Formats: sequence, C-alpha cells, structure tokens
Amino acid sequence: MSKKYPFSQWLHIFSQVTLLYSSAFLLLAAPTTINFPQSKLLAETAISQDLQAASFYQQGVTRYNRKDLQGAEYAFRQALQHDSNLGPARNYLGNIFMQQNRLDVAVQEYAEAIKINPNFSEAYYNLGFALHQQGDKEAAITVYKQALVIDPTMKAAQYNLGLALYEQGQLQEAIAAYQQATKLDTDNANAYFNLAIALQDQGQIEPAIVAYRQTLQLDPKNAMAYSNLGSLMAIHGQASEAIAVYLQAIRQNPKNASAYYNLGVTLYNQGDIKKASAALKRARKEYREQANLEQVEKIEQLMQQIAQKEKQQQPQVSQTATTSTSNLLAPGQEMLNQPETSVNSHHSPVFVEQQPTSTIPSP
Repeated sequence: MSKKYPFSQWLHIFSQVTLLYSSAFLLLAAPTTINFPQSKLLAETAISQDLQAASFYQQGVTRYNRKDLQGAEYAFRQALQHDSNLGPARNYLGNIFMQQNRLDVAVQEYAEAIKINPNFSEAYYNLGFALHQQGDKEAAITVYKQALVIDPTMKAAQYNLGLALYEQGQLQEAIAAYQQATKLDTDNANAYFNLAIALQDQGQIEPAIVAYRQTLQLDPKNAMAYSNLGSLMAIHGQASEAIAVYLQAIRQNPKNASAYYNLGVTLYNQGDIKKASAALKRARKEYREQANLEQVEKIEQLMQQIAQKEKQQQPQVSQTATTSTSNLLAPGQEMLNQPETSVNSHHSPVFVEQQPTSTIPSP
C-alpha cells in the first residue's frame, strides 16, 4: 500500500533534479465567460405595479442584451425612480458596472438588490463574484455560501466557492466544494481539473489521478491535465502509464517542452537511455525556442550525466545479451529523478469567470 505524502515532502524527497511539473502548465487561465440567460421575463409577469417603471425596466433589459450599456443604465435608473424596490434593476446595474470594471459601484448595487430582496440568490452570487474580483476572498466565500443556501443548485456559485476556498489555502473545504460542483455539473471539466489540483496538493495521489482522468474524458485536448497526470503516475510508480500519458500530451501539443522533459526523465529511469536522450534533446530544442536558457542549461547537465553513465555501463552491456532496468543504474545509485511538484503559487487552478446572472428572483 502506497504512502500518502504532502507535496512539500515530495519536493524534499526528489530535490536532486528540478523537474517541470506545474510551473509550465498550471497557470492562471485567461478568464472564460459563461453566458447565462440574461433575463426570464414573461409577458404575463409584472415586474412592477408601476407601469412606467415596468416599461423602463423592459427597455433596460432590451438595451442590455444589445450591449448598449449606457442606454441600459439610463433605462434602469429611470425605472428605479418610479419604483425604488425594483431589485432586478439593481442587479442589472451591478452587471453593467462589472462589465465596466467599476467593482466598487457594482458591489453597492448588488448589496442594494439584496436589501430589497434577501432571497435574491443571483444577487448574492454576483456580489460574491465582485468581491472575489476585488480580492476579498473571505467575504466572497461567505456570500457564495449564502447564495447556495438560497439555491443549492447554483453551479457557478459552487464552482467559484471551491476556487475561493483553494485560494485561501482551505484545501479540504475546497475539495468538498469542487466535489459538489462536479455533482451539480458533471460536464464541467474545469471543476474536475481544479479538484485534481487540490487533491494533489494534499498528497492524495490516487484520487488526483482519477480526477485528472475524468478531466481528460471531458476535455481530451487538455495538455496540462495530461502532463500533470503523467507526473503523478511516475511518482506513484506507474512509469509505463506515465510514458503513455506524456506521449499523449505531446500529440496534443508537439511544442510541449515540459512533457518532453519529463518523458525523457521517466524513460531514463526505465532504462531506455536512447529514447530518453532523444526526448531530452527535443525538450532542449523547445526550450531554446522559448528562450528558457535556465532550463536548457539544466537539460544539458542531465544529458552529460546520462552520457557518463552510458560509458560506465558499456562493459556490462557487452557481456550480456539482455539487461534489466535495474542493471542500467550503478549499484547504490539512485535514479536520475522523479517527477516532483511545486509548493508555490504555480499550482493555480483554472479561474473560469462566471458572468453575473440577471434573472428575476423568486418572491
């Protein structure tokens, strides 16, 4: 039965050679906007008893959906002059200000919407989102949780709650949140990916491997997931499986320098020196094209070590027709290295921005 180590211990155990694991892959992803229904207006549903307020509100929604933010803001303000208790208008104003990156004003509008209707789950979520963008993670966590109290099925709130908890270092809570997010949205590849990262940070390698596999079932082109899965497998002693995964990562992205690098290291540790050298040479080439001279130098040092060991092993190889993997390493000598993970901020989950929602709350 394999032991579970915190990743800081893996870093210490395998610190002889620095491998790229997370820094080249687990970067903070560019925000992705998920479009939610902008409104759920029904002709027979009166948004306000004041006809002028209702008319201005309808104009605001129409202009908002046409991306006429200035016209939408004017219409919503006119609606609020006629009916100050029009919570959805406040929520829309918050959305407008979010799109204009006026976060402080957006927070105020969402708070006003909640004051008008304390059961307005979308406004709670949007407030949490705005606070999250401002960097107030603790407040965002509180508000996301309140949104989920009102509507436990809100996928975006559950996902972003997991992200905020992870960013605060609350790994166990983040894992629970992401697990719930995957239950609410079984097709959310990013939720599985972030779950895998949180699990690996806790040293739960086998569950992390499962989560990475689920990620790849949903997103077969996720080169980051392939590379990280391969490294976890190598750490877990599944070298052959790791090699297959690295090759798949390379097929997805032939310029994946880190995958070539880790493939070379794993092949070397399996005793396939010729293929290991080829993989490391390709890694060096890709890093040179990236102007990553530090990594190029490290690879050249490794290749020199490999060449020296190859010379030491030549007499032994010439005496026997076949050589086991263990014989390819000098007696008492450790393997070149094992994939390791960083314990710094490079372990960043995918941050998928969920666009603020704009639906009419339940009364």
